[in-house]
Amino acid sequence: MLAKLSGRPLLRHCAITGAVGLALLGAGLPTVTTDKDKDEPDLSRFYDQKVTWSKCKGMDAPKDLQCGKITVPLDYSRPKAGTLDLALARYRATGDSRGSVLLNFGGPGGAGVSELAAGGDEFMGLAKGYDVVSFDPRGVGRSSPVSCGDGTDEALAATDDGSEVSDDPRSVLTTLKKAAAACAEHSGPVLPHIGTVDAARDLDVMRQALGDKKLNYLGFSYGTRLGAVYAAQFPKKVGRLVLDGVDTLTEPMTEQALVGAEGQQKALDDFIDWCAEDIACPFGQDPRSARDQVVRLIDSLDEDPVPTDWGDTFSGQDLVSAISQALYSRALWPSLERAVAQLVEDGDTRGVLSFTGGGYALPRRAAAADGNGGLADEDEVPLDNLPAALMAINCADDPDRPSADEITRNLGRLRAEYEEVSPVFGRYRLTEVLMCYGRPKGTDYIREDVRDVDGPKMLLVGTRGDPATPYRWTVETAKRLGDAAVVLDNKGDGHTGYASSKCVQRKVDTFLLYGSLPPSGSSCGSEEDDH
Repeated sequence: MLAKLSGRPLLRHCAITGAVGLALLGAGLPTVTTDKDKDEPDLSRFYDQKVTWSKCKGMDAPKDLQCGKITVPLDYSRPKAGTLDLALARYRATGDSRGSVLLNFGGPGGAGVSELAAGGDEFMGLAKGYDVVSFDPRGVGRSSPVSCGDGTDEALAATDDGSEVSDDPRSVLTTLKKAAAACAEHSGPVLPHIGTVDAARDLDVMRQALGDKKLNYLGFSYGTRLGAVYAAQFPKKVGRLVLDGVDTLTEPMTEQALVGAEGQQKALDDFIDWCAEDIACPFGQDPRSARDQVVRLIDSLDEDPVPTDWGDTFSGQDLVSAISQALYSRALWPSLERAVAQLVEDGDTRGVLSFTGGGYALPRRAAAADGNGGLADEDEVPLDNLPAALMAINCADDPDRPSADEITRNLGRLRAEYEEVSPVFGRYRLTEVLMCYGRPKGTDYIREDVRDVDGPKMLLVGTRGDPATPYRWTVETAKRLGDAAVVLDNKGDGHTGYASSKCVQRKVDTFLLYGSLPPSGSSCGSEEDDH
């Protein structure tokens, strides 16, 4: 899933989506191997290691959080060609431990160590039977973080609101190729090996280093893609897997963006219906009229942006970005209502800016430039690491590479389709058609081979009002994975279900702790019915 900005912990977002005009460098072809391969290079030195846990250093962390690391090969097909260290963190089990449960909070590009430090309280129920562990995937956070240097700002400026993309697409493509070169310069040798296929192999090394015979795993949003790829690669090593906010495994980037715009529009419509019941709603009490007013406000701000306290201006597309972030959780709806009211009534941008999370500054050079990377300190993580990793991983996972001619020829049709499904988010998401332009082709393994998993049952959670990973993706992915998939239908709002629905959390914890699955097709009601 994709994002422009994120200023809140990924637990509340779980995966960062929103606008995407972050066409940064993708990665090269990942090495695709499975536990069935017979001619695999010797990886025993990686599988023989154990994690040494100690107090977390160089970061603000709770006293009971422990940190560690594992070493993995940079290239699994050539394990002697270099290594990198992956950062881990854990809370020890509070009861009798049956091993570890690994958490991935989404992104791609989300750092698990800092997220576990900030939001670990959400998972203390699991600590009754597990060590609760998270990690920074390769290229992310403290694990040899990738960066694009000033290419981040160049890419953002070129694709900021989608208008220049439509008016002069070839100029934008030229800018994005420069940004791609900047990514290669700043990221080091980890970049061609940053995709989900390699990350899933890292998961298996992690599993062994933690002393677990099977992988117990809870993945949110993008983390569901990682979990599904692991299950396809290592079906005999699957323990209890939960995928919450299920990502697509098949749709090309252009289709993902279109579905994403449609999902965001539905979430916005639900918010407007809720807002219109309040006399303080800045759009009035008629939902149909309110929808028109949202579009008019965005258009007005695009034509005449308002100043901010930071000396720059706030446009309509900045408002779209803020709204897209606020829709991740129903709990944020009252704050969004107040923030928009402040903007409409007083021109005060402080409330809406709180949802955008700020901007990016020029990063430091990423770690692992020599191919043998140790852990980066917290203050060494490039400030653009999230968008740089997000684009690199998504492009590594996607085999489609339309030419400049194809993009230019199809752009008008695509824009019409996007704006038809969402007059608010359509243009904002249009830039996703460019995200991997000029990058090496990604793997087709996920699209072609992650299917019919011959392993234990796994639990897939889909939320009906999810603005980022629509419920239909849960159903489609369940069919692809075959008999192993069991679906839990969460009839609520917001992105993912675990943090917002007590019913979902209870059923997920029961499965992970005790192995008891709900019947496939069972459901949880809206949050109001969850108490």
